[in-house]
Amino acid sequence: MKKLLSGAVLLGAATLGSAVCAAPLNYPATPRIPVVDTYFGTPVTDNYRWLESTGSAEVKTWIAAQNALTHNVLDALPQRAALKQELLGMIGGDRVSRGHFVFAGGQVFGLKFQPPKNQAMIVALNASADPKSEHVVIDANQIDPTGKTAIDWFVPSLDGKRIAVSLSKNGSEDGTLYLYDTASGKQLPDVVPRVQYPTGGGSVAWTADGNGFYYTRYPQGDERPAADANFYQQVYFHKLGTTAAQDTYVIGRDFPRIAEIALSTSEDGKYVLADVSNGDGGEHGLFLHGGDSDWMRIADYTDGFRSAEFGRDGRLYALGLKGSPRGKLVALTLNAPAGGLPAAPVVVPESDGVIQGITATRNRLYVDYMVGGPSELRVFTLAGKSLGQLGAEPISTVAIGTRLAGDAILFGSESYVKAFAWYAYNPDVAAAKPVKTELSDAPVFALDGGMPGVDVVREFAVSKDGTKVPVTILYKKGTELNGSNPTLLTGYGGYGVSVSPVFARRYVFWLRHGGVLAVVNLRGGGEYGEAWHMAGNLTKKQNVFDDFIAAAQLLQSRHYTSPDKLAILGGSNGGLLMGAVTVQRPELFHAVVSMVGIYDMLRVEDTSNGAFNVTEFGTVKDPAQFAALYAYSPLHHVKDGTAYPAILFTTGEHDGRVDPWMSYKMAARMQAANPEGQPVLLRVAADAGHGIGTSLASLIDQDADIFSFLFNQLNMH
Repeated sequence: MKKLLSGAVLLGAATLGSAVCAAPLNYPATPRIPVVDTYFGTPVTDNYRWLESTGSAEVKTWIAAQNALTHNVLDALPQRAALKQELLGMIGGDRVSRGHFVFAGGQVFGLKFQPPKNQAMIVALNASADPKSEHVVIDANQIDPTGKTAIDWFVPSLDGKRIAVSLSKNGSEDGTLYLYDTASGKQLPDVVPRVQYPTGGGSVAWTADGNGFYYTRYPQGDERPAADANFYQQVYFHKLGTTAAQDTYVIGRDFPRIAEIALSTSEDGKYVLADVSNGDGGEHGLFLHGGDSDWMRIADYTDGFRSAEFGRDGRLYALGLKGSPRGKLVALTLNAPAGGLPAAPVVVPESDGVIQGITATRNRLYVDYMVGGPSELRVFTLAGKSLGQLGAEPISTVAIGTRLAGDAILFGSESYVKAFAWYAYNPDVAAAKPVKTELSDAPVFALDGGMPGVDVVREFAVSKDGTKVPVTILYKKGTELNGSNPTLLTGYGGYGVSVSPVFARRYVFWLRHGGVLAVVNLRGGGEYGEAWHMAGNLTKKQNVFDDFIAAAQLLQSRHYTSPDKLAILGGSNGGLLMGAVTVQRPELFHAVVSMVGIYDMLRVEDTSNGAFNVTEFGTVKDPAQFAALYAYSPLHHVKDGTAYPAILFTTGEHDGRVDPWMSYKMAARMQAANPEGQPVLLRVAADAGHGIGTSLASLIDQDADIFSFLFNQLNMH
């Protein structure tokens, strides 16, 4: 994120807030150097194109000046020190959690998070995931005591004796693959570069004997032009004990430039699956290797299949959306794959819920269903007969952790007011019931006295076109709905991503201090299936912003809050949301926190990661899509002299998903639009990226800045 250093006027302790008459900020000088682009006869002027040159001395000086201003303003707020101490106290010193479980070789591998350590550890447990059996395989905090090296992902060999781990630095998600012996934790000599990068990600699939693996590989050396260095992902094969230079090409030369490949192996090692996403819009091609055939395309990008998982019965189970926008499950017999997934029989037809994921065990299918935001875990036989559901609780999230031996599983559950916990379930034992495990300690902020009594209500806002949009609202019991409550509204609305109930430190912190919290399930997400997603993407993206505006209006009409007490917060695609609604309806909000956002919609596809987003947002090369992008692009609709709410932009210098200059340009434009108005602050972290892999210490600093900004603006204590 960014930094300012110029001779900007620095404000005193309480001059930023709405309750105090604030002096205008003296923003760093930001030259306007016009560049004009013409799209289908429409000229568009960009005054801040020079800020895209993030490595230049001029931009670095400008960032330093912005950061200096921001930190001097926020550090001077009287509440910041106390808020940071409270946030640190909420971490706890010995409360641990575990997740990202994988069952292999009769062991359970997972990531262990143990604050105040900055990064996670990979641990191994016995077949029943008993915490007493745990031992640490890899500790990222020992690899890098500065806390700036993160574990992107890991994949154990099928026998559990070795583990492949992608490691990256400074939140960059630019990963190199390392191998370790799981019993000793000793690093093996094999090192494979360029296996992981945002958004395309990366993965590994081991062979049955554990002597080699398939992996995702990005272009190296002069294989591609510099502009394509983080595209054209392909699959290569690495044999243990050899150098990466000796690795062999397997498949992928015909894959799209924006391919995102996820590899997996059947438990017996006979089959490998490559799930190839054509960017982020939801199109997947699936390729199967094994048996008597080489790689076989079993689903094309237009066939409507989203994901697939190997069963233990010689079948591949896949989620299909074509003709079933809420999802159906089909089963392909692996030794007779003719016709591929489109010809495979349906085992679980479409129903009222939206299928999010599937786990196939020896005799059962565990299916994760989304029901408008909350979720349910339903159980079926392999033939599709319903056996009921697990972990049923209103307005909660239930999801599979991993399958264990036989039909046993680990699954997790949480709600807005109930801390996440892992449960073990084995239908083969007498009086089988889910049993809460000790894999997750209750976070310190969930202990007695840490979480206030909270009411959770679910209302529906009516959007501009009449669509009913779910809004979940949380507030302390006894809160008077008189329109004067400081309220935080958040949402996402993109890529088919569903916003589910979660017990979050930020949420608890806000509620503790008397704030009202509202979470809206916008179109563009997946809460009601693919139709809900498609109603908020490409040329229909404006629906997302209309939904959010309707939620803000609902909160005000029902007297939860009022415009001078309403703050909004979002990140990434949610940062685009913040930018769009701020410029479209500035009078509805008093304060905005927009993190790692997208603001220049005409330049998205030209960013380092932007091509992946074309299937979600559209392209300026298409006249209809250009018109839609230009109509809502936040940067292009900032108007001089408008009374915009106070806004804090945050970004990271190593963000490989959303280029940080998006935030630079938007902050510069808003500062210039009304220099006498509410503060426009830019916070740029030098040791962070999009947020994934960022050290805990850096995250706490960011939260302290965000909450001190919001508390000051809304006169909270």
